Amino acid sequence: MEKSLRKPLLIVCGVLVLAAAAYLVFGRSGTPGDSSPEAGFARDMAAHHAQAVEMAFLVRDKRPAPEISNLAYDIITTQSNQRGMFLGWLQQWGLGQATDRKPMAWMGGHGHGAATPGVATPAASTGAMPGMASPEELARLKAADGTQAEVLFLQLMIRHHEGGVQMAEGLLGLSTRPEVVSMAQKIVQGQSGEIKLMTDLLRQRGAQPYPSILAPR
Repeated sequence: MEKSLRKPLLIVCGVLVLAAAAYLVFGRSGTPGDSSPEAGFARDMAAHHAQAVEMAFLVRDKRPAPEISNLAYDIITTQSNQRGMFLGWLQQWGLGQATDRKPMAWMGGHGHGAATPGVATPAASTGAMPGMASPEELARLKAADGTQAEVLFLQLMIRHHEGGVQMAEGLLGLSTRPEVVSMAQKIVQGQSGEIKLMTDLLRQRGAQPYPSILAPR
């Protein structure tokens, strides 16, 4: 092949490779594809939020102190609305709510997992998303009453929020899609604020959070 033709051909091949990669990630219409960080984040965060709402309903139905009841109501309202948005995105992008991909696969090497190395948390053995409560922990929360239920709820929800923050921060390093980035930023800000509030509520009850699953900042 003549040298004059070789360079243009290589350029064309390179463009085709980039186009193919873009197709795999974003699909035909420029929206996120099935294996994209945006789709993985939406699916996993929808499931993550669903458990937070479940725990908030559990403690609210026990008629806790007003500040705990108000917090539970805020979590139910906020995270139910956000979950609806995650599922709406998937529908808008033409993607299913379920996938064969493992939870947190979208984060790759960006710190996914249920626990920070060296920190033994009750969720570490579940192999689930970070901060998720185990079935045994949910059973304990269902059975608890009074101050014991309030303390356990706060401890579980602090860790759960830390997992949500970890997931949202992971997305911020992988995506530039405006609506997804905006939501991730809201989650980091909102749940970080609630972590501080819940930590104060625990101290008022003479208790401490579980060891943090977030990396030192």
